[in-house]
Amino acid sequence: MSPFNLETCARPNILALEPYRCARDDYKDDGTKVLLDANENAYGPPISPSAAASLNSSDDGPSIDLLGLHRYPDPHQEPLKQLLCDLRTTHAHTTKLLTPANLFVGVGSDEAIDALLRCFCIPGRDRILVCPPTYGMYSVSAQANDVGLLKIPLLPAPDFAIDVPAILAALSAPDATTIKIIYLCSPGNPTGSLLAKSDVAQILAHPTWNGLVVVDEAYVDYAPDEASLAEWVTEHPNLVVMQTLSKAFGLAGIRLGAAFTSPPIARLLNALKAPYNISSPTSALASYALSAEGLARMRESRAKLVSQRERVLREMPSIAGVGRLRGGTDSNFLLFEMLNGKGEPDNGVALRVYERLAENRGVVVRFRGKEHGCNGCLRITVGTEDEVTKFLEALERTLAEVRAE
Repeated sequence: MSPFNLETCARPNILALEPYRCARDDYKDDGTKVLLDANENAYGPPISPSAAASLNSSDDGPSIDLLGLHRYPDPHQEPLKQLLCDLRTTHAHTTKLLTPANLFVGVGSDEAIDALLRCFCIPGRDRILVCPPTYGMYSVSAQANDVGLLKIPLLPAPDFAIDVPAILAALSAPDATTIKIIYLCSPGNPTGSLLAKSDVAQILAHPTWNGLVVVDEAYVDYAPDEASLAEWVTEHPNLVVMQTLSKAFGLAGIRLGAAFTSPPIARLLNALKAPYNISSPTSALASYALSAEGLARMRESRAKLVSQRERVLREMPSIAGVGRLRGGTDSNFLLFEMLNGKGEPDNGVALRVYERLAENRGVVVRFRGKEHGCNGCLRITVGTEDEVTKFLEALERTLAEVRAE
């Protein structure tokens, strides 16, 4: 059993924080009241009824009340949170139910990353633990908040598993009290590998460390069914599971992220956030995406992307100059080595291929060769059938040119 104690782990000033009280906390906008409490513009936005109707004219998707934008959005987003709970309550890990009390919703996962740092890490003293190669915003947020960084790399490719003994040793060291948060990415970015549940469980169960384990599941909908650990937050008081609608749901533009956690931690995050951090259009679009119709459409597009992922896995190895797959196949991207004439992974080759694909053939991938354990690697996002066709043809020609030089 983890010795996690919120009262001694969180910053005292955050524990004492009184959240901003919104105008809509007492009386909701139910369409029957004269609302003169929030200093809103009663005449509404400069959008004519005909323009609003035109923007909502498509039958293919949700309509948004563009003329209602003069009212502040719901500060609590309980209906949206319930939809997220319904999605992740699978009973694959526990019989307990996720409820809106387990949730913080924010501007992408990045808001949750930063909010957790501000809740639990004292600037200039505390640290977070990350496992490279991993998502870069953990380090960026730590630096912005004057929080230290301890790096314990993942085990070598192709598995990119957590180095559990090294992490447990760090959490048992004399200075472990300054490690407040561990950020784990599963499936990893740029690795594409799903972390073993048993490894995460060992870290959660450390007998003396008082801190948070944050599992970033941005790509979890591309992994096998029931891969998400969101339900685990009902069993582990020191676990946070972050998710987003930016990836499998195809809604990167609305910037909607969620953090599942215990109700006490969720209360801290919600007390810290800006009063109306989720806009009305964002809430409406996200709610549609999480409806039965929206989920059916998401699963349809996901199936197409998974099919193209399998195609890339089949066809890439036959291209001269393509090396090994590094990492896993649990996301919507793949990490492949680019080889030099000696058959070795080569950052110089990978960088030239990356640049020429973009500049000469209009195909943009990501050079990841400077990341730990990713020498000579390009990260390729899986696209549509036409995009994958164009990519494979462009890659074969570009590699031939580069390797001939």
